[in-house]
Amino acid sequence: MFYQIVNGSVSYGADTVLEEINFEIREKEKIAIVGRNGCGKTTLLRVLTNQITLSEGTGEGKLAVTKSGNPVVGYLEQIAFTDNTVRMIDEIKKVYQTLLDLEQKISQTAEKLHTDSSKETVAAYSDMMDRFEFLGGYSYKKEYETAIKKFGFTEEDKQKPLSDFSGGQRTKIALIKLLLSKPDILLLDEPTNHLDVQTVEWLEEYLKNYKKSMVIVSHDRMFLDKTVNVVYEIEYGVTTRYPGNFTDFTRRKRENYEKQLKDHEAQRKEIERLNRIVERFKYKPTKASMAFSKMKQIEHMQIIDAPNKYDLKTFHADFQPKEESVKTVLQATKLAVGYQPEQPLATLDFELFRGQKLAIIGANGTGKSTLLKTLTGKLSPLSGSYAYGLRVQPGYFDQQMAQITSNKTLLDYFWDEFPGLSQTEARKALGAFQFTGDDVFKTVDNLSGGEKVRLALCRIFKRRPNLLILDEPTNHMDIVGKETLENILAAYEGTLIFVSHDRYFVNKLADRLIVFEENGATFLPYGYTEYEEKKKSAVQPQPTASEKKTEKQLKKSFTTPLKEKGKKERRIAKLEKDIAAWEEETAALTKELEKPEIFSDHIRVAEIQQTIEKNEALLTAAMDEWETLSTELEEFGKPEQQKRAGLIHENN
Repeated sequence: MFYQIVNGSVSYGADTVLEEINFEIREKEKIAIVGRNGCGKTTLLRVLTNQITLSEGTGEGKLAVTKSGNPVVGYLEQIAFTDNTVRMIDEIKKVYQTLLDLEQKISQTAEKLHTDSSKETVAAYSDMMDRFEFLGGYSYKKEYETAIKKFGFTEEDKQKPLSDFSGGQRTKIALIKLLLSKPDILLLDEPTNHLDVQTVEWLEEYLKNYKKSMVIVSHDRMFLDKTVNVVYEIEYGVTTRYPGNFTDFTRRKRENYEKQLKDHEAQRKEIERLNRIVERFKYKPTKASMAFSKMKQIEHMQIIDAPNKYDLKTFHADFQPKEESVKTVLQATKLAVGYQPEQPLATLDFELFRGQKLAIIGANGTGKSTLLKTLTGKLSPLSGSYAYGLRVQPGYFDQQMAQITSNKTLLDYFWDEFPGLSQTEARKALGAFQFTGDDVFKTVDNLSGGEKVRLALCRIFKRRPNLLILDEPTNHMDIVGKETLENILAAYEGTLIFVSHDRYFVNKLADRLIVFEENGATFLPYGYTEYEEKKKSAVQPQPTASEKKTEKQLKKSFTTPLKEKGKKERRIAKLEKDIAAWEEETAALTKELEKPEIFSDHIRVAEIQQTIEKNEALLTAAMDEWETLSTELEEFGKPEQQKRAGLIHENN
């Protein structure tokens, strides 16, 4: 399978989103598309699904789109539910309709064998069994059951109609269907959004083992590091291909930039040197020819342009606490959090000291945000207590801040918080978070989710708290934005508590963890790398006895002597074909040895003799296997054996 776009472009009216698309998907490649928010990543996915028509780009060559074969492209946007009354389990099973139909035919043929044991029926049954196994018939049930469980659905959920699920849950069901349908080219647009760490880790393993090609748009750097082997970057409307994962991409991009800059500077200096020679000697008769040759040398040079500067436009902040807190910033004693006193989500004991950075991780719905709301006074503890040290000044970023609504301008909204600032000071603070020029006169309601996050962070950072509490601050941020926030927080000398599903972000910042699980939460006095190492070294859970028994019964239900008989017949036919070929080749080689010109060529004689000996060894082994299988088939033809196989029934 091969898919290639050469020199394509996409425009909306007078605006060109992508001006030079050179993009290809090779067999089994796992590709990431990265770039700034709004650079055209999702647009490129829609090009691949024929939702957008290409025009000729600004690069070299004519526009061309080439495909080998007729690859099936799977994209989440194209999955629709036609009937909302269908149960979730039945909707997911639609992916396996071919297998389900085949399974029914196998059952019908097995029944037929009780009354019709003809060679044709046995062969048909055997062929169906082989196809069933080839299509994954013994594993498909476990496959979809695992996916349903890993995406957070319960046994009860499987029986619910689609109409009972929220929009987010329906998106997850559609994603499950897309993954299980295994298209030739799998397109995923931000697949880790709103997934907890455990689900993301399962998705990583699934995609690493995916047998076909896939293209992913994602800002999750650790996810990309673990799943892709090619990265396409979109920058200034142009696509550039880099082999390797995300870390390889960042390294190669830096190396390419530095090399091009170095080569550009070296060439520029060489041209200046040659021009000086030309200017010095072009009017001297004895040196004119040399000057002329230097001019020709310059003319024939392939000019190396200066590399484009990275598109690194982002916010910035010189963010440090206004006042230093005491050493013990927070102490929690038997702190129970949740909504039902008899069933707390977690009970915790921990201390946090000045300058430490605590990450709170775990599955969705286990209590992470509930803990933050408790620590910020928005919820009361179910029991136990927590206390802040002296001079602790918290600043809190809530997920809901990305949905703030107001018909005020950004400038007025910011002034509400800091009325003592002059317009110049307020605009300078907003400008640091990319709100420049007339942007400050936009209304808050007209901001995107990412812009609202930047506005909220701008207000919090301006207060300069010495304890920063953040709930999913990197949602809506592109990779450059995440890296910027990481660097600001890494340099922050205050204390940090944050919830995040971005493992790269957690790994870079956290030196303490609280891990939420279904049965509670645990405080760990170390960071994410050590946590992962300890988790990997733990003993992996083995299948239960009932799971082993179920799998064994499933295979046994479709493994019969009839199937074995068909396999033996096909193996005998293959052996007979191989034996005839080897015998024919050996006879021809023996005849060749009799030729005088060959007989005198000792090297050729040795080669022929070696091939004959190899063929004879293969013939001996094949004949032995043929004899054994033939005897077993003769035994199968006897009435006693057929009774055991269920092909002959005695009349009572």
